[in-house]
Amino acid sequence: FSLLAALCITPLAHAGYEEGLSAFRSGNFSTALAELLPAAKGGNADAQQLLGHMYYMGQGVAQDFAQALSWHHKAAAQGKLESEYVIGTMYYSGKGVQQDYRNAADWLQKAGSGGHADAQYMLGAMYFTGKGVPQDYQQSVAWFRRAAEQGQSEAQRLLGLMHLHGVGGVPKDNVIAYMLWNLSAAAGNMEAADLRSDLAQELTPRQIGEAQSLSSRWQPHTPLPTHSTTGN
Repeated sequence: FSLLAALCITPLAHAGYEEGLSAFRSGNFSTALAELLPAAKGGNADAQQLLGHMYYMGQGVAQDFAQALSWHHKAAAQGKLESEYVIGTMYYSGKGVQQDYRNAADWLQKAGSGGHADAQYMLGAMYFTGKGVPQDYQQSVAWFRRAAEQGQSEAQRLLGLMHLHGVGGVPKDNVIAYMLWNLSAAAGNMEAADLRSDLAQELTPRQIGEAQSLSSRWQPHTPLPTHSTTGN
């Protein structure tokens, strides 16, 4: 019976999710809720995650962080990285749950280890400040680098600062810092653009040329360079 039920329920749950997602994207949140709720109760992890988002944002439902957390927990139990990340941010900020940096770090570790770039960035920041984890600049660099290599612009900005000052075991290299800020600025990070402009006043044309060349050759999801030939 249980196998027969699973075979019957799973396609229906998936169909409800697809219809709910379509309604959600159209801004028809009441229809989205009506479609997603049965799918989520039927075990569809994508529906559970989207319901968590709707309760978090108050879209089609009254904003309810406790409900958001509950649905994200269900989705996270099925391996949804975004839900793991959101749970981590909720523990970090104390939304719907008592603020708990240690729990936040645990959930962000799960999401970050699975490849979630924003979770990786947050872990880098937590290791830098020592919130929820022992302060560890080398761990901070490692997580910032993983996020930066996925194109996370704030991680690129902060990794650039660490290269500028030689923090966390990275080589002190102003050309690499410029390159990272160039990438971050190209993604719309205005703070990185300002840092790049300030640093440009201290670099030679040859150094700027190398930084521009390094940033133009780099592709997301490939290793970022750690050394330049002209930097210091």
